[in-house]
Amino acid sequence: MRVLTLLPPAEALARLNAALDAARCSLGVEQVATAQALNRVLAEDVRSPVDVPEFPRSAVDGYAVWSASTPGDLRIVGEVRMGEISTLRVRAGEAVRVPTGGHVPEGADAVLMQEHTQRVDEQTIRAPVRLVPGENVIHQAEDLHAGDVAVPAGRRLREQEIAGLLALGITQVLVRRKPRVALIASGNELVPADQPVRRGQVRNINAPMLAALVLRNGGEPLDYGILPDERAAFEQAAERAMREADVIVFMAGSSVGEHDFVADVVARMGAPGILAHGIYFRPGKPTLFAVCAGKPVFGLPGNPISALVTGTLFLAPTLWRVQGAHNPPGVAWVRAQLKQSVKSPRDLEHWIPVILERAEDGALLATPFIVKSNLIFGLVRAHGLVCAPMGVNELRAGEMIDVRLFA
Repeated sequence: MRVLTLLPPAEALARLNAALDAARCSLGVEQVATAQALNRVLAEDVRSPVDVPEFPRSAVDGYAVWSASTPGDLRIVGEVRMGEISTLRVRAGEAVRVPTGGHVPEGADAVLMQEHTQRVDEQTIRAPVRLVPGENVIHQAEDLHAGDVAVPAGRRLREQEIAGLLALGITQVLVRRKPRVALIASGNELVPADQPVRRGQVRNINAPMLAALVLRNGGEPLDYGILPDERAAFEQAAERAMREADVIVFMAGSSVGEHDFVADVVARMGAPGILAHGIYFRPGKPTLFAVCAGKPVFGLPGNPISALVTGTLFLAPTLWRVQGAHNPPGVAWVRAQLKQSVKSPRDLEHWIPVILERAEDGALLATPFIVKSNLIFGLVRAHGLVCAPMGVNELRAGEMIDVRLFA
């Protein structure tokens, strides 16, 4: 019988990351439409084919002028229309009307804001203020020079990168392929969520729950159904997953019970193999970390709350790491006051669900609650998690805590 050899969670994850880096696994690449590339990770640098902007533009509605002519009266000699490059040339004592974003004509080195002008007559305005060269002008190539890296490889594409690339006329990009994640549930008591249950059975919610987590974090879930508690079934699923998937997740079976086969099966799936089996962590003490033939393998607990918390803290960042993302989605934290004390095992890193509320004085309050790890609605009600670190046996009412918000 296997015995858990516990590691601190950070050390276990560090071992996993080091093994992944050493394996230099690659997902391969594919070309996708830029407009459809939200959350995809660029596989190569994208360089600007042009200066950005391509011509000097006005930052305001007003008049293009030679700054040395201000303050003073200026003769209006023309107007720039949007979408056109002006052929006018501004000389001393002259002004050309220009809209926001319009071309700043030759000879002008500043733009006088419309609201700063005074009308003298139909053809003359007065500039009551002194302008400096470059004032209210966006210069050619101020944002990018042609040939500059516009978006680097490894960038997870957000709305702003997509807009920037399309502004350059780049409608296709080369991105990392989405990691295929094998989700392997097991348990004789499990039935599919769309099937009726008899007494003693439970619906399989871990697979669809973790499939949603995989989708949120850039992956493609592969549902392997429900395995019976038989070693041969685990071995067959492992062989299939090694052929089809980039990341493998066993749900349940990673503990040390009579029907917990995951560790023995994973140990035979390839080098370097199991990196950690058991962590000083609640909920999810029997979590398993491995890298087998360049593929990350997880053994997550079968209880839904344990599966989701460990999936959030360990599987999700691994999915972004294998995609090579330099800017994975940020984690939102808030500072709150603990409303009531909560005990914690001193030898474990303990993540506790909390409900947030506003006090009458506007202070943010966090109420912790301990829920059994197979009761998923504990997390449905929660707004986030607070960590009681190893060595701490109690978080006391009134102290300020950091709450990690659920996405």
